[in-house]
Amino acid sequence: MSEIIELERTRNYLRPGDVSRAVALWKDYVHQSERALWRDYEWGNVHWYCCGSPLDARALLDTVMRALSPRSARELRKIVNRSDAVWGRPA
Repeated sequence: MSEIIELERTRNYLRPGDVSRAVALWKDYVHQSERALWRDYEWGNVHWYCCGSPLDARALLDTVMRALSPRSARELRKIVNRSDAVWGRPA
């Protein structure tokens, strides 16, 4: 956790709290109904402009995992993989 805080403080593409917001945004997105996910895929989502895109949040998490030490990246990857498993689950 302290490494993420340090990363958010020192990297110009991160602000304090960005990683936790990205994790929450991605987690909330993948737990939506399949119908809502399909609608977002087909038509987009106007709330993404104000609240952030979950797809951009997932990309940010990949970037952060590459910037972290192996141990910290493994811990974050464990958290993100739980949501990824829901995303890839067949209907």
